[in-house]
Amino acid sequence: MGMNLANLLMRTARVFPDRPAIVHGERELYDYQTLARRVCALSAGLRQQIGLGHGHRVGLLMHNCPQYLEILYAIWHAGLVAVPMNHKLHPREVDYILEDSGCALLFVDTATGAALAGTSQDRAPIVDVDGAEYRALFKNAEAAEPQGEAALAWLFYTSGTTGKPKGVMLSHGNLLTMTLCYFADVDIPASGDSILYAAPMSHGAGLYNFPHVLVGARHLIPQSGAFAPEEIFNLAGRYGDVSFFAAPTMVRRLVEHAAAKDADSSGIKSVIYGGGPMYVEDIRRALDVMGNRFVQIYGQGESPMTITALSKFHLGNSAHPRYLERLSSVGLPQSVVEVRVLDADDQPLPPGESGEIAVRGPTVMAGYWNNPAASQNTLRNGWLHTGDIGVFDQDGFLTMKDRSKDVIISGGSNIYPREVEEVLLSHPQVAEVSVVGRPCPEWGEEVVAFVVCERDARLSPATLDALCLAQIARFKRPKEYRMVTSLPKNNYGKVLKTQLRQWLADEVI
Repeated sequence: MGMNLANLLMRTARVFPDRPAIVHGERELYDYQTLARRVCALSAGLRQQIGLGHGHRVGLLMHNCPQYLEILYAIWHAGLVAVPMNHKLHPREVDYILEDSGCALLFVDTATGAALAGTSQDRAPIVDVDGAEYRALFKNAEAAEPQGEAALAWLFYTSGTTGKPKGVMLSHGNLLTMTLCYFADVDIPASGDSILYAAPMSHGAGLYNFPHVLVGARHLIPQSGAFAPEEIFNLAGRYGDVSFFAAPTMVRRLVEHAAAKDADSSGIKSVIYGGGPMYVEDIRRALDVMGNRFVQIYGQGESPMTITALSKFHLGNSAHPRYLERLSSVGLPQSVVEVRVLDADDQPLPPGESGEIAVRGPTVMAGYWNNPAASQNTLRNGWLHTGDIGVFDQDGFLTMKDRSKDVIISGGSNIYPREVEEVLLSHPQVAEVSVVGRPCPEWGEEVVAFVVCERDARLSPATLDALCLAQIARFKRPKEYRMVTSLPKNNYGKVLKTQLRQWLADEVI
């Protein structure tokens, strides 16, 4: 038998039974011994009462809540497969995932359950974690040992900015390797630490439970169940040594709050950020306001949280002659993976040349669920092809240029939207910006920038044009600046460039 993730919890419960495990807001709910008992009881309930068997898939569609971790570990303890979903998904999207994965059961909370109630599809049986049916699952005799492991631990549905989401197959081994990578490349958690769940536990934030279970740290679920800067600072002040995963937009809000309220950051140990571009100006301000407590990671569902990392050491090493270039990078390959930049023929490129980022190693998925064609296309020649464009420098730092599908080709030259966005964001009155290509008979494509201004700011295209001309090649500057009140985003806060391109296409028609 391989290693079941549930063993991490069982081990900690034996060694540190009295350490606090689950804390909701400021209320400690369970120590590790109690959590392990609950997991064993729920595991037995899933098998005996509901009749689930080895390898069955179980969906989780919940806000961050105290029940999340006990359900995940009970699923693995029972030899089942977890299918966590973002609670913001539309009922149609939930139906698609339930059908595609063949879920035998779905856990919801009262709010997500109510959102599904109006839709009539025959889906998996539903258990509300706030209700009596959930509590009844704990009445069984506890199962002592984990029931072997399913081939899969976590079926991770990609956010689908293009096409239907695909189910990434992650094994127990993938996630254990990712856990050890956290210690080697991201941070070293200690038993007195707390991991706080500010971003959805269905994604990256939830994946970081493992290193913290391993050392017997606290798991803090904010009372709000969401990202609220004031609440985070309060909890950090109360518990100290609090770490959490945050998307770049969350980091920005956190820093704005800290600066406006002169908030004390000393209770925050580490903010691990990733999941989207972090602009240099933003991370410089974050370091300035909150100090050197940030780590960047770059990963994908297909190699979860583990492609590269930019450490606290490198983020703090401002004396280095290439410091600013390093700040704009995503760091160095993590310890257990190989990373290459490949040309169109899948041949490795030297430093300084842009190509597709490819990864191989023990964190890489087995493939996509029920989708052999997509698996074969993505895992060519033993390498995971990420669809991201990047370039290595001489020291081995990787800089992301863009998603390959977002590159604009104008007059035969590649223009990376990220580069243009960086320049526009350096203007203090620009709050957000997204740059896309628009078909153009003369050049193939031309650059259009969608710009969201800070409150009450009025910016003229001439001002933005002058800014671009001062910093990047003339051919890269936008041919048009669209002032908009907001940018279209998916449930994970990623800007939907497909939607922006669609707006432009609809106008031409």
